[in-house]
Amino acid sequence: MKFTTLFSVAASASTAFGASLQQVWNFGANPTNIQMYLYKPDRTAANPAIIVALHPCGGTGPQWFSGTRLPQYADQHGFILIYPSTPNQSNCWDVHNTASLTHNGGGDALGIVSMVNYTISTYGANRERVYVMGFSSGGMMTNVMAGSYPEVFEAGAAYSGTAHACFFGAGGATPFSPNQTCAQGLSHTPQQWGNFVRNSYPGYNGRRPRMQIVHGNNDWLVRGQCGHEALKQWSNVLGVAKTREVPNSPQGGWTTHVYGDGTQLQGLFGNYGHEPRVDEQQLLRFFGLI
Repeated sequence: MKFTTLFSVAASASTAFGASLQQVWNFGANPTNIQMYLYKPDRTAANPAIIVALHPCGGTGPQWFSGTRLPQYADQHGFILIYPSTPNQSNCWDVHNTASLTHNGGGDALGIVSMVNYTISTYGANRERVYVMGFSSGGMMTNVMAGSYPEVFEAGAAYSGTAHACFFGAGGATPFSPNQTCAQGLSHTPQQWGNFVRNSYPGYNGRRPRMQIVHGNNDWLVRGQCGHEALKQWSNVLGVAKTREVPNSPQGGWTTHVYGDGTQLQGLFGNYGHEPRVDEQQLLRFFGLI
């Protein structure tokens, strides 16, 4: 299957406001030679927030730039968007490697953190308001970033992803890798999943990112169970229990799984397959940006 067909429309280089997506070079430590693209609106808020947006397998940062309406919301609300892009492993993120699954261990994860630090130092962005989101491989990497670098991200939203370290030991995390146990719904206890996160940064006792998990019940590539496993993981890490399910929320055909009061962890499951279903307003409300 050609996974880039999800984003076959050529990426727009700019928005109606005139700002354009720009590639950034020499942004810091980059052990896997990934690429950085940045969208800074013409008018940014004082001490602006940052969203890191991670593309799916077979995609690129510029393609994901046109894959959601986040640039238009950045124009309206003045936050900065970072679009990392990996040319490696069929354009899939290295969610299975020890390096990315270890705090300051290297891999794609360290390169992404370098992009965040560059943006903070260059544009005066707010270190306390850094967020990460992504679809498919990007959703998997969203959970990796939240687990390996909890001090960097205030919140994350993983679309059609898998739990942090789910692919560890698989040898690869592309749709063509022989071991697809993770993507087919690998199950662990909440404590076991939580230990994967804690072991990625031993001794860390600080704040953990708030998480939103979004998944399709009919996903054939990354099974819907993967979303439930990620919720088990973050429920354990964040110390919040599931309190209720709300049918037909946020709209018909969806169910919202609420943990605690819903501000730290929530899961959204809809009757669709493996496709990006990003509700930007819902995402930005969870992040606290609108």
